[in-house]
Amino acid sequence: MATRPSTAGTRVSPELLDVTFIDHMSPAATAGRYTIEVEHVLKEGTAPVDSDDPLPRAGEQFEIRAPQFMLDGATVQAVYPARGADGDFGRVLPHITLTREYLPWEREPKWSRAERRAPWLALMLFRAGELPDDAEGLALTTERTVRELLASDDETVLGPALTDLDEPALAGNCRTIDVPASVFTAVLPREQELYYLAHVRDVDEPKLLTDGEIPVKGTFSVVTANRFPRGEGDYAVHLVSLEGFDRHLGGTLPSGIEHVRLVSLWSWSFRNDPAAAFDAAGILANLVAPGNTDAENLALRMPRPANAPGSPSAEEAYALERLRLGYVPVPHRPITGEHTYAWYRGPFTPLTAQEIPALDTSGTHTTADFALVYDRTHGVFDVSYAAAWTLGRTVGLADPSYGKEMTRARRELANTAVRMMAVANDPVRSAVGVSSADGTRFGLSALARLASNRGGRTLVDALGAPQLPEEAVPKPVRLDRLSRADARAALDDDARAATLLSVASHRAGTLTDRLTELSTLRSVPFSYLVPDFRMLPEESLRLFRVDPVWIDALLAGARDVAVHTSLDQRCDLSLRAATRFGDRTGYPAAGLLMRSDLVPAWPDLVVVGKKGARELTEIRRELVASDILLCLFDDVPDHVIIREPSEGIHFGVDTDPAKREVIGLRQLKSRQEPPLGATLPGRYVPTGSDTVFSKYLRPPQEGGVADVLRLEGNDGLIKPLAQAHSLSDLHPAQLAVQLVNAPLEQRLVPGQGS
Repeated sequence: MATRPSTAGTRVSPELLDVTFIDHMSPAATAGRYTIEVEHVLKEGTAPVDSDDPLPRAGEQFEIRAPQFMLDGATVQAVYPARGADGDFGRVLPHITLTREYLPWEREPKWSRAERRAPWLALMLFRAGELPDDAEGLALTTERTVRELLASDDETVLGPALTDLDEPALAGNCRTIDVPASVFTAVLPREQELYYLAHVRDVDEPKLLTDGEIPVKGTFSVVTANRFPRGEGDYAVHLVSLEGFDRHLGGTLPSGIEHVRLVSLWSWSFRNDPAAAFDAAGILANLVAPGNTDAENLALRMPRPANAPGSPSAEEAYALERLRLGYVPVPHRPITGEHTYAWYRGPFTPLTAQEIPALDTSGTHTTADFALVYDRTHGVFDVSYAAAWTLGRTVGLADPSYGKEMTRARRELANTAVRMMAVANDPVRSAVGVSSADGTRFGLSALARLASNRGGRTLVDALGAPQLPEEAVPKPVRLDRLSRADARAALDDDARAATLLSVASHRAGTLTDRLTELSTLRSVPFSYLVPDFRMLPEESLRLFRVDPVWIDALLAGARDVAVHTSLDQRCDLSLRAATRFGDRTGYPAAGLLMRSDLVPAWPDLVVVGKKGARELTEIRRELVASDILLCLFDDVPDHVIIREPSEGIHFGVDTDPAKREVIGLRQLKSRQEPPLGATLPGRYVPTGSDTVFSKYLRPPQEGGVADVLRLEGNDGLIKPLAQAHSLSDLHPAQLAVQLVNAPLEQRLVPGQGS
């Protein structure tokens, strides 16, 4: 069905954030039954020529269907507060985001007008105990047929006045709630207010605004509630249909009505607990606060001991410097047997790690002794790289498939090398290709070269030629057996080296994949990455660089599996080339560790590393524990952005510097400064000592607190908001811009604070 969008909308400049807030989306035709009639009229000039015997008319009926009593779960993109959430939501207006951008307007309510298109549904918030069938506020519903919904046998229950439903529709099921009459009239948005409580958000290419707004790409319809969950306790949210209640949207009900029965299209519950003290903004600010004074405070290292001397001795200064470089002391027992300590640093370093020329990871090794670094001045070992090599070997041996493939590759290389060495001094036999154990042939035999010269013609000519006389036949030449050294030296021949490389490449596929995966530090226990818990205390954020030499040692340990003979060592050159060992292209260069309650609360937390204008590639992102997030980047960022998940965008009120509940105004005019959609610093509604809660809420129910937002009228919120922008009225899209709370965001810029 063809559709057309509403022309009324608030569009933010494409140079900043290519997003349009649209008042509503108008289908070309709403749900219902339609008839198409076709009439043929023949005319001569302007006069009909078949007026006495007109052609017959043709007609066809059809029906446009749209959701009415049930909603598919795939239609719901997100809800806020999240289902089952527990936190301080007292300043939030719950909302639901729908993937069908036309859904709130696909049905034509009788109260809607063309110039102020209202939705046929509303989002209603109920406190625990307000709904008789859901005393605990768990968003429970009662399933009924549509016939039972319309024909209640209880005269005190008011249902929707719907007609023209066919039998399949009447027999279908729906979820319902019975709302006490007093609650219904207190909470229900008034007829003229419904227009403001639904809008469309259309995002093309998300870009960052100066105040951090960045919605998700796509087009969504959004329905917002008009009630704040101000009191502590459980709350149920229901997306309800208002079809059939057009006579009662002014808040009046017939006498004798005790309950109103509504269709609940979608529902969820959450808990408002101001004492939960999950201050996401405060937590995020505290995480980056140490970097405000000095970015080095966010480096991954042991903290300086509280009792460290102000004027340390040479030995104390050496130990403090090691801690500053990211090392930790670990127990160590050298080959001589005494108990001592050594220094260890994992792959994550607080500064750029230096290359160690003496550490050769290009060859093969059977022990980690080659990777031990000895400090002769202080008589202490650095076991960092030795531990990495040992871990890599352990990881390789612990993987049965990897160990099997590595052993098979080395045996096949060794067998191929033995066959080539056996015939190295025989030019005729050396010219014959070498076959692998599975029949794969490497190299090009003399017979094949002969056949390929002229498509086999040369071979045919040679076989058909007269035989040479006996005296012309070359006599056999005695070939002396090559020494072991000469035979191995023969493997350096270009053709033989190419054959070994072909054998290695044939077997290296799965090995390369496993080593590439290990280069991103997967399978590495967290205690090797962060060797002391004091480096990453609770509610902390740490930045680091990655030491490529440590990863080299780790991969060398895994690659040295199944090296048993000197021939294995000789053939390892080919296997190393086939597995691209030594290529650091895929290594991570830097990263971030966060240990915080934000991690489980926001599993989709956005972490973006940038170098200049380029957004870095995230090589790895993983929850290494329930409250610890690890992110690795392909380069060292010059600034990092940490942001609340984009679907965390919600609607509500802000607080000003005096902690008043106010609405922070946003720019609604294009080609102005600040740009369209950006915050207008220092401008709030209401002004003075009033707050949104003291001035723009409906009177409370008996014994309750005021919590329902009043939008229309001289004492409603729309009028002062419009006046603050020198407008006579606001559109739904403009109100959405004013009420939106952008995702929380913090930026880390080394050397410039946070």
